[in-house]
Amino acid sequence: MTVPQIKPSDSQQEMTALWEEHLRHEFKTKNTSQTLATMVENAYVNHVPTLTGGVGYEALKKFYSEHFIPKMPPDTEIIPVSRTVGNNQVVDEMVFKFTHTIEMDWMLPGIKPTGKSVEVPLVVIVQFRSCKVAHEHIYWDQASVLVQIGLLDPNLLPVAGVESARKVLDPSLPAFELSAK
Repeated sequence: MTVPQIKPSDSQQEMTALWEEHLRHEFKTKNTSQTLATMVENAYVNHVPTLTGGVGYEALKKFYSEHFIPKMPPDTEIIPVSRTVGNNQVVDEMVFKFTHTIEMDWMLPGIKPTGKSVEVPLVVIVQFRSCKVAHEHIYWDQASVLVQIGLLDPNLLPVAGVESARKVLDPSLPAFELSAK
């Protein structure tokens, strides 16, 4: 059975292009002003696991210029997994990779660099209004990050480390075995 391909609407293509521009300014040009130019005046960003981000132009300007863009490890890599585009939002699933060589206020507030490698599945839900980004809700498994930098012991808690990201990229990898008690 062949699944019919649905052509994205012009507005969906515009949202996707704007989101790609937003990401380019965050991670490639590292330009706060250009990042903010892709957003509505009263936009907000919520990194759900750590409650970092901001609400409104001034708070986001401070967040992007002091706590996000300059606090991105130089080897940061984003591996796209899937994208869903709706009428007024984009949902991106990705694997976020980096080496914890600098303080990362937004993801690991108060944690000194460990030098450890991290790979974590991450989901961003981006809503658009007036042809600009209105908000971002960003989710990741903080326990997986803490296992990978050595702050949580996966043998003592029901948490996974890098395996969670690897399984997202390769679903054929085995799941953890559940044992009967």
